[in-house]
Amino acid sequence: DSKFRYRICVLNHQFKEKTMKHLLIIFSSILIATLIGCGSPDAKTEVSVSTIQCGMCQKTIEKGLGTVKGVKSVHVSMEDKVAHVVHDPSVANLAAIESAISKLGYQANETLADPVAYDALPACCKIGGGH
Repeated sequence: DSKFRYRICVLNHQFKEKTMKHLLIIFSSILIATLIGCGSPDAKTEVSVSTIQCGMCQKTIEKGLGTVKGVKSVHVSMEDKVAHVVHDPSVANLAAIESAISKLGYQANETLADPVAYDALPACCKIGGGH
């Protein structure tokens, strides 16, 4: 009778141990999948940057937006005066992108350029300057 109870206790312990290992594996798999591939799909946003004047403006915005968390890539078209931004919308939304451009000294859609940042721009980057 005691051998039987001992054996039941051992089997119960082994069952619990295997169950915990399986649960840990399942939980870890879900966590990894969430972190790697199940995040928000990237958004492609176009922002009017009508006040850009030259290639330096283009580079300033591309470099500046490249440091914004959640922004994956940026291309500023001088011809269209549009910033094409690929970003994770759960991290960087349109308002954050417009704000970052404003802080660089440029107008972004209807968000006006920060006046202090605009004043600090080189003459060629100011409206009517150097051209």
